[in-house]
Amino acid sequence: MVAVEKGYKICFERITNLIRLLKTAEVQKTSEYRVRRIMKSDLVIIDEIGYTPIEKREANLFFNLISELYEKTSLIVTSNKSFDAWAEMMGDTVMTTALLDRLLHHARVFTLNGESYRIKISRKEV
Repeated sequence: MVAVEKGYKICFERITNLIRLLKTAEVQKTSEYRVRRIMKSDLVIIDEIGYTPIEKREANLFFNLISELYEKTSLIVTSNKSFDAWAEMMGDTVMTTALLDRLLHHARVFTLNGESYRIKISRKEV
């Protein structure tokens, strides 16, 4: 990745691990360290939003993180859900609207359609 070669600090987390880190940061030093590292990053990549359910408390922790990163850090977010489905997934329409407001401000949204890369490769191998 070009950003790494140029010396930018980058963090990659799947949403399930990120939520675990946020939930345990107050009691586990390793989680606290990782969250601090995320907060100091130039680019944060959050993967797989929507693959697993998020409880309301977890969604609030995620919202607080995004609010802290807003306009300070570049974000890449991947999701298998349309933005319309996020409120149900997060369990709070008002908070989800505020979250999406921060994520989508200054954003470029890419929608990928078509066959999965992994499935395509496995078919070639067979």
